[in-house]
Amino acid sequence: MEITKTLQNYKFLKYFLFMILGSILLTVSAKIKIPFYPVPMTMQTFVVIMLGIVLGSRVATSTILLYLFEGLCGLPVFSNSPEKGVGIIYFTGPTMGYLIGFIFASYFAGKIILKDSYFQIALKIISSITIIYCLGLLWLGYLIGWEKPLFDLGAKPFLLAETFKVLILIIITKYLLKFRKFI
Repeated sequence: MEITKTLQNYKFLKYFLFMILGSILLTVSAKIKIPFYPVPMTMQTFVVIMLGIVLGSRVATSTILLYLFEGLCGLPVFSNSPEKGVGIIYFTGPTMGYLIGFIFASYFAGKIILKDSYFQIALKIISSITIIYCLGLLWLGYLIGWEKPLFDLGAKPFLLAETFKVLILIIITKYLLKFRKFI
């Protein structure tokens, strides 16, 4: 009985440590801007999907929820914060749909398994990224109006960068899945 409690406590602490490290990695990925055409690229979506692949559905989703909670509490974890605001003010801005999409995308990416073919991996990664953009565009449409060119504003400028990130993820996924065994 005592051994079971100790193992459960160890497992919880291990998962919590990975959640903290994942949240820090996601914050760093939001702050680094890589020159890219037509807009600078952050690595947030890459890290969201990578966390799903490495940590699995539950721990990755918990990590994203922790990251969003930190941002809602006012910590400058989001891209362009504190310059464009912090906390609930920033969260409910134009990027809220994308941020909510991170939750579902990490969960879905966490369903990738080692036995998946490269084609299945590519489909799951592309689907995960699509979830982020669909929720992002839905919120953007609600916020700025459906008559605006939503795709041109909220997705098109990022497609080249996302394609680049998706290709890298497809190539390294089999290696990332090996880390899941340690977690």
